[in-house]
Amino acid sequence: MNIAIASYGQETSSFSPVPTTLDTFKLYGLFAGDEILQKCRDIGSIGGFLQTMDAQLDWTPVPIIHGWAGASGALTKETLAYFAEALEKGLRDAGPLDAMYFALHGAAVADGVHDTEAYLLRIVRGLIGNDIPLVISLDHHANLTDAIVDHADALVAHRTQPHDQFETGELAAQLLLGIVRDKTRPTTAWRKIPLITHQEQFLTAHGPMKQWFDLARDIESRPGVLSASTLPMQPWLDVPQGGWAAAVVTDNDPELADKLVQELGDEAWALRESFCRLDSITPEAAIQRAVDADKGLVILSDTGDSIWGGATGDSNVLLAEMIRQQVPHRALITLVDPEAVEAAMAAGVGGTLTTMVGGKLDPNFGTPTQVTAKVAAIGGGRVDVSLLGFESYDLGSAALLEIGEIRLVVSENRGIGGNHPSVYEHFGLDVADARMLVVKTASNWQFYQPWIDQVIRVDTPGATTSHLEDLPWQHLPRPIYPLDSDATM
Repeated sequence: MNIAIASYGQETSSFSPVPTTLDTFKLYGLFAGDEILQKCRDIGSIGGFLQTMDAQLDWTPVPIIHGWAGASGALTKETLAYFAEALEKGLRDAGPLDAMYFALHGAAVADGVHDTEAYLLRIVRGLIGNDIPLVISLDHHANLTDAIVDHADALVAHRTQPHDQFETGELAAQLLLGIVRDKTRPTTAWRKIPLITHQEQFLTAHGPMKQWFDLARDIESRPGVLSASTLPMQPWLDVPQGGWAAAVVTDNDPELADKLVQELGDEAWALRESFCRLDSITPEAAIQRAVDADKGLVILSDTGDSIWGGATGDSNVLLAEMIRQQVPHRALITLVDPEAVEAAMAAGVGGTLTTMVGGKLDPNFGTPTQVTAKVAAIGGGRVDVSLLGFESYDLGSAALLEIGEIRLVVSENRGIGGNHPSVYEHFGLDVADARMLVVKTASNWQFYQPWIDQVIRVDTPGATTSHLEDLPWQHLPRPIYPLDSDATM
């Protein structure tokens, strides 16, 4: 049995000025053909799919294209065209197919195309025809649309935040196995919810998101249900069909699917005020609380500069506050700043420099701040670490700067924004020695779990701000809660 596999993952922040190009994909992973089987068998949705299919079916994978770019601004036209052409060529050359799996993010925008996943799915359907089963997986921060649902036979989204992409690939494989082996006949019902909320209640381990996702797991346990997906769209996507959604796939029972997706939509709407609760505090209060902590590692979540939400990774707001308060304990932080890296390399290891850092990439948020620092080390390059569906990332050139007790890593590329210990371990730093550490994310600090004593969300400006009401929306359908108090289901 010949089954095509492909993936395309990018999360667009409509308010980020940094375009997504093929170079962005190459920072994390851009593979074609058999290289996909070599690089992705143990990671991400593709890995989960491959291993599940290998264990349960005599099949031949037909790898087409794999790309993962993280989050940033919209794709250039040329970048979207690359994926369209790769899919067209790969599927034309593939020969007869029995099915296809397409791993998607679901919230990618390109210049002139608001729904790139639907754009690519149309191409796929046009090539494989309507009779070939096509199963897709989505990030649960996807923006589900009519076109995405119409072109797929079945879909499933992540069940957790932080995401378990491998599990999602396993679930997609089970859906496809049901079709090609067990003769299930999937029927999808979906519902748009006029809701868009900030990121601070997105974790699925507790709070309202756990309640909503738990309901989806309960629905999946009911007879005739193949999957139930809850999709709280990432909150910086300004598109005409934007907003939260839910989807239920049943085995040839459209009435049941309609009933259950209604139940999921009603639950989200009932919890809407809880989803909008803000937990973040000011930078001044956050740094002071970290200074006053008497043990363990304090994670400072830079909510406005989340590189995994599409921000630039060069906000210096927390750095400036650390310097102002002259923090007496070891503090770790990263900034994307190619100019600072160049200056550090010119000064050399052991040298001292005074330079402006951060606040350069996004003119809408922040300005550079002056620091005097010692150059402790020069490094960078590609770092091998498997997380979030990729097997390595590229820092570009990088330098470690010492500013009192602050250890600042400046890098040419965003890499992973300090969101994994490898960024610091690369320079010989031990996370256990730190009292506070800034992550450029609002949700993904799980990689520091062995050291964490407390997590503080910090109310910072940036392209991933929690204050959605301050953003210049142009395309989002209105009314929508909480931007419009008159929004209704």
